[in-house]
Amino acid sequence: MIDMHSHFLPMISREEAFSVDAARAPWLAVEPGASQGQIMVGDRPFRPVYQALWDPAFRVAELDQQGVAMQIVCATPIMFGYGWEPARAADWAARMNDHALAFCRAHPQRLKALAQVPLQDLELACAEATRAKAAGCIGVQIGNHLGDKDLDHEQLVDFLIHCAEQAIPVLVHPWDMMGGNRMQKWMLPWLVAMPAETQLGMLSLILSGAMERIPASLKICFAHGGGAFAFLLGRVDNAWKHRDIVRQDCPRLPSEYARRFHVDCAVFDPGALRLLVDVMGDDRVMLGSDYPFPLGEQRIGALVREAAFLDAAQQRRILQGNAASFFGLPAATPLLQESTP
Repeated sequence: MIDMHSHFLPMISREEAFSVDAARAPWLAVEPGASQGQIMVGDRPFRPVYQALWDPAFRVAELDQQGVAMQIVCATPIMFGYGWEPARAADWAARMNDHALAFCRAHPQRLKALAQVPLQDLELACAEATRAKAAGCIGVQIGNHLGDKDLDHEQLVDFLIHCAEQAIPVLVHPWDMMGGNRMQKWMLPWLVAMPAETQLGMLSLILSGAMERIPASLKICFAHGGGAFAFLLGRVDNAWKHRDIVRQDCPRLPSEYARRFHVDCAVFDPGALRLLVDVMGDDRVMLGSDYPFPLGEQRIGALVREAAFLDAAQQRRILQGNAASFFGLPAATPLLQESTP
């Protein structure tokens, strides 16, 4: 199996974080030799975490237990730094990308890295995406928006065009969720706003006409099964048919663009997976666990392996083949073959 959606956070010290931004840069509070810790933002605890987040040897041991042959790691979104001035964000992104490559270096056949970029500056973002690819990253992860700029903003569209032209695959991950004070309890930002943010990113690209300008060669994947996109696509098509303000910038039925996108399969329910495959196509869905966080798939790949409506060829595509094609990875190695159901 190839798990294409997992996160890491390097052992950033308080001093390193505070030298960048004492209020907003993340760091890890971990006692020497401890297996548990906290992501900190300033001096405020942000999220409890465990050793797999920062220890690649520990992670690979867990992947062995789960039967995962390869895992693609990317920044925990708190690391993005989109609120900083561009030069500071560019320096931070380069350092985090070097950390990501170092994290993968001891297990190069098992761990691959996605880069982060200073998305607030187009020139710097494009330069870092290109540099990181040359250094060994196999793609880039970006947030689904930049302040009030959604993915249809000219600056972000131009970045996606750069990635298409440079053959840099893109994973779009929701962050900085909508809702504010209305969603303070029960993890509602993660359960309600996060899927909505992902759908907003996908629809902003479709309804704005941006997908008409972005080369078809762009490889772009949306996390968490595309959020609410597959379930509500019929509503969007209906609106396009009956309201001219919906179709004014979008020349084709919105569902016709669905298969320009990839999604991961982190939906946790067989019925949701069936719908996702029906809407997106079995060649556009990839195994993504959101490891090592509690909202991720705890038995990586179990949902796909146990889906009776998928035949063996479809399972192989979702568990391995689609990610290999998307990221330009070897289609099969002995290790990958052994871990394929």
